[in-house]
Amino acid sequence: MPVSGQDSGQDSSRWIRRYHPWDGAPFRVVCFPHAGGSASYFFPMARALSSAADVLAVQYPGRQDRRSERCLESIAELADAAAEAVRPWLDRPTVLFGHSMGATLGFEVARRLEAGGATELRALFASGRVAPSRARDERVHQEPDDARFLEAVESLGGTDAQVFGDDDLLRMVLPVLRADYRAAETYRCPPGTVVEIPIHVLLGEDDPKVTVEEAEGWRDHTTASCTLTTYPGGHFYLAAQAPKVVRTIVDVLAPAGSTAARTR
Repeated sequence: MPVSGQDSGQDSSRWIRRYHPWDGAPFRVVCFPHAGGSASYFFPMARALSSAADVLAVQYPGRQDRRSERCLESIAELADAAAEAVRPWLDRPTVLFGHSMGATLGFEVARRLEAGGATELRALFASGRVAPSRARDERVHQEPDDARFLEAVESLGGTDAQVFGDDDLLRMVLPVLRADYRAAETYRCPPGTVVEIPIHVLLGEDDPKVTVEEAEGWRDHTTASCTLTTYPGGHFYLAAQAPKVVRTIVDVLAPAGSTAARTR
């Protein structure tokens, strides 16, 4: 299995980032960013969880150190590649955490890993995202005017404000944002599609992209249990509520192994 500074193959080295490696960790947490996001978004969470788990953050193509690569424009493409990159790391109890588009991607990655016989998956955390079967008819990615498209993206937060004031940065991130929004907004989940692991749904109370009813629909996509927890904040509640979210993750991890795993 991969160890610090090593990977099982080229895909893992391109897709996986470990900001606080812990080779002896009893658990792993795999994080999937939102549309337009990058692996570094989860640097604070990786640090906060570093005494409980080895955290992997998934880096999608087209951004940061992968900016020369083609962006993928469908959840299916992203999930196929991400699942193969994550698979070699399933040597211990593992949970998946995805925010916004990342929650949908985490669900599809879980499906692929389970279909491949993965036995170490323990849970999926679906943050700030409607249930797979409750996809909204949104077409932000079809907005031909770049300024209006970026205005819609900026209104949600989650993207560094400096990006919107820097023309060079905007030119770099615009293709990434459009590709990710296309992937998120064109995703459709077949009825009755489920995973076998528990799903823990996390939601900002004032999220304009997800209602409580839409979030509760995640119950239809697991044969195990499903919980829903709300936090103060909007679509990117996670920034302010990270300590509480980390506590929730640790509480879910603990029953999977020794409580001694919480100290490093």
